[in-house]
Amino acid sequence: MAGRKPPHTRIEGRIEPGFGEPAARSSGPRMGPGERTAVSGASPRPGRGKPAPRGGKSRSRGGGKGRARRPSTRRGLFGFVRFAAYWGMVLGIWGFLGLVGIFAWYGAQLPTSASWKVPDRPPNARIVSVEGKLIANRGVTGGESMPLDEMSPYIPMAVIAIEDRRFQSHFGIDPLGIVRAMAENLFAGRLVQGGSTLTQQLAKNLFLEPRRDLERKVQEAIIAVWLEQKYTKDEILEVYLNRVYFGSGAYRVDAAARRYFNKSARDVNLAEAALLAGLLKAPSALSPAKNPKGAEERAQVVLGAMRREGFVTDREVAAALSLEAKQAKRYWTGSEHYVADMVMKQLHNIVGDLKGDVIVDTTIDLDLQKRAGQLIKQAIAENGEKRKVSQGALVSMDGTGAVRALVGGVEYADSQFNRAVDARRQPGSAFKPVVYLAAIEAGLNPQTVRVDRPVTIGTWSPENYDHKFRGPVTLSEALSQSLNTIAAQLVAETGPAKVIEAAHRLGIDGKLARNASIALGTSEVSLIDLTSAYTPFSNGGYLAEPFLIKRIVTRDGKVLYERNAPAAPLVVNPLAVGMMNEMLERAVSEGTGRKANFKGWQVAGKTGTTQNSRDAWFVGYTANLVTGVWFGNDDGKPTAKLTGGSLPAETFRAFMEAAHKGVPVAALPGYGVPQTVSSIPSPRPQSGFVENSPPAGRLPAMNAAPSASRDQGVAQVAAPARKPLSEVGGAPVPGKNVGQSGQQRPRPRNIFELLLGG
Repeated sequence: MAGRKPPHTRIEGRIEPGFGEPAARSSGPRMGPGERTAVSGASPRPGRGKPAPRGGKSRSRGGGKGRARRPSTRRGLFGFVRFAAYWGMVLGIWGFLGLVGIFAWYGAQLPTSASWKVPDRPPNARIVSVEGKLIANRGVTGGESMPLDEMSPYIPMAVIAIEDRRFQSHFGIDPLGIVRAMAENLFAGRLVQGGSTLTQQLAKNLFLEPRRDLERKVQEAIIAVWLEQKYTKDEILEVYLNRVYFGSGAYRVDAAARRYFNKSARDVNLAEAALLAGLLKAPSALSPAKNPKGAEERAQVVLGAMRREGFVTDREVAAALSLEAKQAKRYWTGSEHYVADMVMKQLHNIVGDLKGDVIVDTTIDLDLQKRAGQLIKQAIAENGEKRKVSQGALVSMDGTGAVRALVGGVEYADSQFNRAVDARRQPGSAFKPVVYLAAIEAGLNPQTVRVDRPVTIGTWSPENYDHKFRGPVTLSEALSQSLNTIAAQLVAETGPAKVIEAAHRLGIDGKLARNASIALGTSEVSLIDLTSAYTPFSNGGYLAEPFLIKRIVTRDGKVLYERNAPAAPLVVNPLAVGMMNEMLERAVSEGTGRKANFKGWQVAGKTGTTQNSRDAWFVGYTANLVTGVWFGNDDGKPTAKLTGGSLPAETFRAFMEAAHKGVPVAALPGYGVPQTVSSIPSPRPQSGFVENSPPAGRLPAMNAAPSASRDQGVAQVAAPARKPLSEVGGAPVPGKNVGQSGQQRPRPRNIFELLLGG
């Protein structure tokens, strides 16, 4: 058999099968049956035509049996695994290269990392009372920054447990968290969980726009890795908690703690920390101000996560779960927020744009501020329905104009409109002290007599509140009883221009109508302006412009502003101050303002009620404080006969009693200065001033000459001769033209005219 090729020899690159297989389609030589290799003691099985294993040799089981072995199941599984591993590796390499390409492409859209830095936190204004107590934090984020080691330890525990439990171990991106989130979202068929770490969330909040697309997610991951390399874990967590939004307008953890629990983040307990951490998933939807039940359910999930992570014990969780969900208030509540709004409006004009955190020292006494807010709220709660009144306001200031309390409405949470400052309403008879001051500066005094009777000025016929007339009365009595006819006569005598000039001199801004009805307070004013106009009567005649801000400093103590106002000008003659105090004290002790009086102090003031009782006022003062109170409705609807001598006077008294506890008693300035007593003047015709009832004739102007016929039957009151103002107490004399109304006032021609008040 020399020269014969052995079986299974490779021919033309292939192995030729044997054992009776059909001839190959190759054109090479073929083997016949006689060329097969015989196996001793065995014969081929019929019907078996399977090829021998590759390699040219057939294998047999022991015993020399010549049977080919079948491929094992193990060999097939191994081949599949090897196949899957191979192609998995290939796909992984290509996927990695594709991922690198995506990161490179979107990363190129970012600025160079050399220019990256954590943006400065928006500046905060810490507004404090005169005692240094916090009134409010204001700014873009509405809260102070708080170091991590100062806040309650439950807060970072709760946030890590529910938002990023591998926060301490990942490098900014959590692959396991991403895979877990993808799986849960896939099974749920919708987005139910995110895979972002706290660092990624911080990167999004600090650097990126709030979009949900591939570009933003890639850039978020790049910045997160950079943050992890640049800062420590504690620094990242601290910045996160001082920037993140907690719903209901509360940015930063401290602002949220004060917003929902009225306490600092330092004092937050476990249950409260769990609630705050739970808000991060959906701040607006889960805010306890809107959804207390949802917020509580989410807080329970947070507590479970904290227990699984070992941050708290079962006992602590059980204690926290026992607390009930309470409805949080809808917005920052408390009257002090009206003050905070005013401060922020003034802040820019004083120091310009803030470059960093500042502390604003105000003139507010926080205890008095809260007491004032409680009194306004209580008054409406107890009387609002029956008196048909829905709003109130209060302003209190000292003799320098420093505002000690300011309430702009019943509830700041319901309405942020400041009725003490921004609302302009008719003051009614509360404006009469300005009219009487103009008359006094024109030469009259509290004992000057006028006749209370029907009068007409042009087409206007004022009436008293009770529709009664009292005949001859002194100015002191007329003011205490708030007689409208007398106030109208005084305006006619002095002229509206003099009244307006006196009002502006006292500090009432704005346009005042130049007509006779100004006597009854028909021109609109704000509560704070009207209150400040009474202040010269309290401080001896000096202008007192209202102010709130005393000083502004940075957090490191640099003074940006400190009030250093020049000496206040004297705007009311001290003698006139004494006369006004005598009359206004009588208005409280025995007149329409009796309900405002309280023991131990001289109290002066004036009530005011507008037409149909739409507005009810009381403005009063001691030598210590000046306080104005208003009640009414925003829409101008009439109240149920509410007067200034009722609810406003009662609220004034309650507030002032609290404000004067422990304060040394002081007398009103100029009180008790003796004045002359004038008789009833005689009538003289004057154009446009007509009586409505007999006797016929004209009501006199202030400069009218006496008439014996009109004086008959009227008792004359003996009075000492009047001294010139320059001779009384050394007081300065008003200008020579004060009190004149369009024409020169004639000098008395004889002693009788002088005694008769001519």
